[in-house]
Amino acid sequence: MSEKMFPLPPKGEPEKGKLTPEQDEVLEKVARKVVEKRMTVPALMFIESVKPLNFIGSQVMVFFEPIVQTLFDFKSYTIFREVIEDRKNVELLMQKIEKHDAKAVKLEKAYKIMKKEHFKGKSFWYKLKMRFIGYRVPTEEVKEFARKLEEDRKKAARSNESKIGKTGFDKNENPGSPSD
Repeated sequence: MSEKMFPLPPKGEPEKGKLTPEQDEVLEKVARKVVEKRMTVPALMFIESVKPLNFIGSQVMVFFEPIVQTLFDFKSYTIFREVIEDRKNVELLMQKIEKHDAKAVKLEKAYKIMKKEHFKGKSFWYKLKMRFIGYRVPTEEVKEFARKLEEDRKKAARSNESKIGKTGFDKNENPGSPSD
């Protein structure tokens, strides 16, 4: 008997391990929402701890379906429940959350640097006023600034690599010998 009893998936279903565009969109949406709510660490800890129980979790979602459909978009909920049944997709969700979190951290760092540069040389009263009103920078400016920071960081890393060497050790130092 052959190893593959059913060589092709049923119509409307993707191949094993591949997500449809709708499923990928739902996972992206969940990952973005988790990062927007700043719940990255708790979500990753929870997902990692219940990963072995993912099939049971999807069945619990079936149990709560009548209640949930009054609160949420039913189609997205059903797609998410189906995606969660496969353990590989749970890992994929975690990767998407980490990817969106990395982007959010970069933007937040860029925002803080821009804010610090903006307040250099300003009077105490201006800083106090802005603290009460709130300092806001358009998102596009922050993204552009973050891109420039990333380019500067890469240039510095390249110049530092040529000074130190590609191994990370000084050119005169032997990497195998312990330092005194």
